Amino acid sequence: MFRTIFSVGILAILGLFALKFVFGIFGWLVALLLWLFFIALKIALVGAVIYLIIRVVSPDTARRLREKFNG
Repeated sequence: MFRTIFSVGILAILGLFALKFVFGIFGWLVALLLWLFFIALKIALVGAVIYLIIRVVSPDTARRLREKFNG
């Protein structure tokens, strides 16, 4: 039982050191990737809204767009 508790504690400490290393040394890279992810998410949401509007207003145009991009 003590060995299990000790090994969980060691793994937790190693995990904390790994997080400190990743966010300390590569913090700018993580921030850049998160920034790019949120920009891509905003673009995808705007595209989805535009497609939804086109689908409601003109279903035939939406069908042609879907065929064009899906192959």
